[in-house]
Amino acid sequence: MRALVFVDRPGAGLAPLDQQYAVGLLPLADKPLVQFRLEELIDAGITECTFVLAEHADQLEALLGSGERWGARFRFALSRGGSRGDGRDDEAPSRIWLRIALSDDEPLLALRADLLVGPSIRSFLDQAQGLPGSVVVGSAADPRASMLLLRSGHPDAGPLLDLLRWSAPDTDATDAQAAHNVDLGDRPLNLLESLPDYHRANRDLVAGRLPGLAASGREVALGLTAGRRAAVAARSLKQGQAYVGENSRVSADAELLGEVVIARDVVVDRGATIADSVILPHSYIGELVEVTNAIVAHDVLIRVDTGVVLKVADAFLLGRLGGSGAAPAGPGLADRAGALLLLLLSLPLWPLALAAAALETGGRKLLRREMLIGNRAPALPGGAGNSADRERAFFTWRFATRIPVLATLPRLLAVASGDLRLVGVAPLTLPQAEGRTEDWQRVRDRAPVGLIGPTQLRLPADAPFDERLMSDAFYAGQRSLLGDLRWLWVGFLGLFGRRAWQRA
Repeated sequence: MRALVFVDRPGAGLAPLDQQYAVGLLPLADKPLVQFRLEELIDAGITECTFVLAEHADQLEALLGSGERWGARFRFALSRGGSRGDGRDDEAPSRIWLRIALSDDEPLLALRADLLVGPSIRSFLDQAQGLPGSVVVGSAADPRASMLLLRSGHPDAGPLLDLLRWSAPDTDATDAQAAHNVDLGDRPLNLLESLPDYHRANRDLVAGRLPGLAASGREVALGLTAGRRAAVAARSLKQGQAYVGENSRVSADAELLGEVVIARDVVVDRGATIADSVILPHSYIGELVEVTNAIVAHDVLIRVDTGVVLKVADAFLLGRLGGSGAAPAGPGLADRAGALLLLLLSLPLWPLALAAAALETGGRKLLRREMLIGNRAPALPGGAGNSADRERAFFTWRFATRIPVLATLPRLLAVASGDLRLVGVAPLTLPQAEGRTEDWQRVRDRAPVGLIGPTQLRLPADAPFDERLMSDAFYAGQRSLLGDLRWLWVGFLGLFGRRAWQRA
């Protein structure tokens, strides 16, 4: 048996999310909406599918692929929008049917996969098996959630398929021609026609209010489910139910209240509070930020109760984490020139650093050698992981004093040599770099390694390693030339602050 799967509905009712997602791509507890119906089809033994796509078709096709991942075979067809001149946004399925010209030599199941409905495919096929005729309609509470089984030798299917048209489905033609109907019963159904609908669907899923549908993952504590490689402490869930997606990290000091869904590759910083909200992939929730009854997509906060859409300008409150980012950059002439200038200006500090090291060590081992991971490209192109870390390793020195600004003076030589940039993520030692096991911990590698940066300037030297990696990852996703100039200025002002001269 084959399937004709419509994932072509317009998403204007879900603005501003429609700018980034086709409706079928919207994540529900870390799973794209289209995947719920697809897994049902595979479970029912239907492995040959033709998907009708429209908005963000390239992204949907990339997600689904050829079908090999599911042991299936997929084809794709494009909807042309309101091509019939009737003022609707979507093309009538009857017109799409004429264009794709599917044969009628074997049964075909037609349905939509851009809405959320409880499992019903296997049950429908079992009930339809005992009914005669060339057409069987599975009737749902809303016609668009219905299914059509077209057996071999069925009549012209075009008018029948218009039952599934998203905008104003035509049910009269179907009722007149379909000889047999199967009542799909009172199954959970959410059409996802608005932002509150989408918000409710996520919360219903994590709270277990959708029989037959559930968020997959490991149970961290009662009511708290986490995806693969997600880091979340049981004590973060103060009440209710929560889902934390793959590769996401929730600070142990953060609080989750009510019904919370956090998608993949999200970072929730210290002291943040999330209540009855949905956080979309690659979002950053800043320190002490409170999110209540909302949807967060990177730097956009959508209040579900009021409909207010707020774009947050401060990247330390809400922002995009990761993404394509920038590849680690090698030596830069501007950085080298700046380092030489700083070396000249810092010459009076070098005797002071030697004196401070001598006082603290009793005159023994004034300099300590350290190996760090820098910016030089690996000797062999295409290197990755631990081997690439070793290729970029370099040796530098550190004065044996606990006064930060004096201890790190020799790193100016590393900037002059091209191993470090003036601004970037904090340098790691080789054991630290090789000890990273989770994907989110390597997001920082998309940015160059620098002498100064938000992690070096904002976090204390004894901050937890994961917290430093999280700070670097956020910088990697947000870095810009203007931002780096700002950090240079902050670093310059920091030279005159107590922290730079206070023993660590």
